[in-house]
Amino acid sequence: MPAPRHRTRKMKKTKMKLPGGRTTTHYKKKKVRKSKCANCRRFLSGIPRLLPTEIRKLPKTHRRPERPYGGYLCHQCLQELTKQAARA
Repeated sequence: MPAPRHRTRKMKKTKMKLPGGRTTTHYKKKKVRKSKCANCRRFLSGIPRLLPTEIRKLPKTHRRPERPYGGYLCHQCLQELTKQAARA
């Protein structure tokens, strides 16, 4: 039976053959999915693909782009939003 910390779906299982001929299961964390734009669901650039706890450890300038709605909207949706605001 695996250790309680490994009994979760977020762990990726791989079968490893050891030098003695025995086969064991190694556990490794799955990769975090890319963040998406809230409007058009396009993948956002400039945002690291890390766990939320790891992102919190980064400096603020590395977490997201430094523009309005950075890390929430993609550049094209932001462009459309500013055009709408200028017209109104």
